[in-house]
This record gives sequence, structure tokens and C-alpha cells, in this order.
Amino acid sequence: MPSVSFAPTEVVRAVADSLAAAAVLHRRGAIELRHPIELLRTARDAAALGPAVTTLAHATRVASSATALIDDRGPISFEQLDHASNRLANGLAAQGVTAETVVGALCRDHRGFILSLLAAGKLGARIVLLNTGMAGPQLRTVVERERIKMLLVDAEFAYLFDDLAREVPIILTRAGDTDRPGRSTIHAVAAWHSGVPLPAPASPGGIVVLTSGTTGTPKGAPRGKVSPLQSAQFLDRIPLPKTSTIVLAAPLFHGTGLSQLILGWALGNTVVLLPDRFDPRNTLAAVARHRASALVLVPTMLQRIVDLGEQVLAQYDTSALTVIFSAGSALAPDLSRRTARHFGEVLYNLYASTEVAVAAVATPQDLREAPGTVGRPPVGCRVAIYDEQRRRITTPGVVGTVFVTSGLSFSGYTDGTGKEMIDGMCSSGDLGHFDAEGRLFIDGRDDDMIVSGGENVYPLEVENLLVDRPDILEAAVVGVADRDFGQSLRAYVVRAPGASCTEREVKEYVRTTLARHKVPREVRFVDALPRNATGKVLRHRLEAVDTP
Repeated sequence: MPSVSFAPTEVVRAVADSLAAAAVLHRRGAIELRHPIELLRTARDAAALGPAVTTLAHATRVASSATALIDDRGPISFEQLDHASNRLANGLAAQGVTAETVVGALCRDHRGFILSLLAAGKLGARIVLLNTGMAGPQLRTVVERERIKMLLVDAEFAYLFDDLAREVPIILTRAGDTDRPGRSTIHAVAAWHSGVPLPAPASPGGIVVLTSGTTGTPKGAPRGKVSPLQSAQFLDRIPLPKTSTIVLAAPLFHGTGLSQLILGWALGNTVVLLPDRFDPRNTLAAVARHRASALVLVPTMLQRIVDLGEQVLAQYDTSALTVIFSAGSALAPDLSRRTARHFGEVLYNLYASTEVAVAAVATPQDLREAPGTVGRPPVGCRVAIYDEQRRRITTPGVVGTVFVTSGLSFSGYTDGTGKEMIDGMCSSGDLGHFDAEGRLFIDGRDDDMIVSGGENVYPLEVENLLVDRPDILEAAVVGVADRDFGQSLRAYVVRAPGASCTEREVKEYVRTTLARHKVPREVRFVDALPRNATGKVLRHRLEAVDTP
């Protein structure tokens, strides 16, 4: 009888990943196997309500009086949040919002944003999370493209939609926002409605998270059904606290902020929101005041914190911190070293994308042994690197395009476009390589690569070298047209306060460390680099930045 061999299939892999994920969640205390009825309820809710409402429902059942979040209005419990979001959902339903409606939210981080998110989920309506850093024309483009029929916004942003007010109802979301002609508030909408739970929708309306928009108008990446098991991708390599406090500095409209709000609740944590523009001192004060165990932010926020200097940092008691969770953009090796010097080995760096969420995580040990790495894939995630002919690269140190999958289904953007796929994995748009230990490094965006004199230059390598200098705060390197070399390098440099480094010194510094073709032909000193709200450099706007 001929032997039969069974090659691994996607089904087998999915089952294995699910079992491994369940083991991680049990180990981290996110699920209790001794409470099977609660597990079944949570699984049922996830199929109809989506992750945010599902997690709130679970937390309300097991710890109703515990504090869900703290913002500028004080604390609110899970039960109170559930009741308030029921009232808002009933009020929005009376205004015509149904499971067929698409709503948009443009808010800073406060309970009004959370209530809007939860109310939409309870109605089965799709909600598009708009970026607070977007300009008016971009916002209008997104509203039209996504077919948004109602806007839930903070009053400070309402003027951006003045020309749409007749077509799209605008409801103000933040405490202190007052009714205006033609514009109500979520508090007024909810005021005359009960907190009676609504019938579950037939399916989750879903959330649309926008891409960074570093090269133009952000695209919409829909998040439909999300398995609760995907929380294991964070918890596998990041020891997030349980029944403690998390300070959430990363914006909620961003995938990192949103995911850690939901995961924080799943672990029974209180989430502290910072409703105003990011301020490093206010963030540290919140960590100290609430004895927070975890701080979630993006690298530019972390940079601004450590740039305060030891004398200022010593004024805040952050000894309770066991996790600093950074995600959203590249983490320079110098920044991870400086963070470890002050806070200890508590920094975890997440490599992710809007399309597939988690891809890899670098632990403190990874960052100590291999500064600049983004780590390894956690449970349920795969990462592979392919060359230009889309042949898989397995040799350490060889750069290619990074492809990832996390089990989060990405079927394309809301505008009908998509991403290149290979073997079920989605192109991240990044170039990267593995080291001999299997750790992933990102060398830059594939569309940022510069070809100068026939040589490939990855801007991130030069940028990381530049910010290693104590007299340089930030740097961005781009390619510009060059008659002789096709492209040459231009560096935009932000000096540290009081520093006076010159163009010649910067060039010589690069020349002594890197190959000649990686030395910038030109250095421009600027006051700041243009960034979006999640800290990514807007390279297409660098040319317009004024020099001091």
C-alpha cells in the first residue's frame, strides 16, 4: 500500500494557531477555563457585536463596578459605560442610524469617543475612525468615499465639515460641547432615551481604520469580525498587566490605541485616557498619579519623554511601570537604549500595519541584544521576505520585501484597491531582513529606497546613524534628482536645543561610518519634521518645510 503524506494545510495551521493562542490567553489570565459559560457568551457576542462591545459586555458581567476608564471627567465604571452607550445607541437609532449606516468619528481621546464607538457597535453600524491630523480636503474626500451619513466629532473639528453640514448631520461628542443651531451633542441625543439593551445586530458593523496617509489621502482598512483569540498575538510576547492601570497615550483612532483599549478591558484593567494634545510631562504625571503598570504610545511620544532629560524625568515616580508599549513607526536604536537607561528593561516594540495588525514584537532582551530589531512574530503570525522576483529569501542579512499575516483577514481597502499577496501573506510595503537569530529588521519603505549611482540606499540606516549624535534630535533622508547619479541624498536635520552642528560636520560623521554613496549630498536644518498624528514623517511635505 503506497504511503500517504499529509502536507500542512491552512486549516491545520489555523487549528494549531487557535490552540496555541488559547493557551497564551489562559496563561496571561485573559480567559478562565473554569468559567465555560462566560467563554461561550463571549464567543456568541463576538460573532454579532465586534470586539469593543464584546469586551465591554464581558467586563460588565464579571466586574461591573470596576473602573473602565478615567478621562478629564473622572472615572466611569464598566456598568455605567454600558448603560450610557445603550442610551446613546437608542438615541442614535431614533435619529435614523441603523445597521446600514456608516458613521464617522473625529475625536480626541475621551469617553465621548468611546461612547460613540460602542453605540455604533450596538447598532451594527460601521464606524470610520478619522485622524485628528487630517486636513479639511482630505476629510471631505474620506467622508464621500466611505459614504459616511453621520459625523460624531469634537467641537474643535466641526468647522472642517461646514460645507457638508447640510448633507451629513454633525453631532458633537465632548463634554462641554454645547448645542448649536443644527448641531446637537451626544449627551442631548441620549438624554431622553433609556439604557435598556438593544437587540444584537445580525452581524458586526465593523470598524474602518485609516492608513497613515504619508503619501496622500489615507485609505480605509475595514476590520470586520475579529476573533478574541487574536488578543494572544499581543500577550504572547508582551506581559500586559491584569486588573491594574494602563495609561493610553497612543490615539484611539490608531490601531494601537484601539487594540490596547479593548485588550486592557479584557484583562480587567482601568484605562487612563489623555484627552488633549500629547504633552510628555502630563503623560508622566498620569503614570505617576495612577501608579500605572503600562504606558502605550508611539515612538515620537517616547522620544519627547526621554528628551526631557534625567533631571526632569526624576521628578516623576514611574517605578510601577512594567511595560512601555511602543508602536506605530520605526524605533531608533538610540531611543531604545535611552529608554532602558531611565526606565529599565520594560520597552516592547510592536511592528504592525493597518491592514494586518500584529506582525512582530521586540522584547527588552531583543532590543538589548540587537538594537533596531522589531523582533519576532508572536503566536498566530507569520513573516517572510521575498526578493523582486518574489522568490523567498532565507539568507540572513539579505534585504527584500516583507510579507506578513496575522489571521486578521484583509480583503482590500474600502476604495476597491488592495495589497500584493503571496501564500496568504500581505505585503507590508516595507523592506527588511532577518539576522542569524531570526529577528526581523526593517530597512525602510520600499517606495522610500534611494538608488544613487546604481547603489541602493535605505534612508532609515542613515537616519538612525544621524540621531545617534547627541546634537541631533530628528532626521529624515530623501532622494532628490541628480544629473550625475540619478538620485542623491538630502538630509533634513533637527538640531538638539543649543546645538550648532554644521552641514560639513554631519556629512563627515556619516562618511566615517557608512559607504560613500550613503553620505548626504545636502543637509538642510529645520525646526521640526512634518509628521502625522501617529508620528510618521510626511516625506512628501519635507520640501515645503522652512529652514531656520
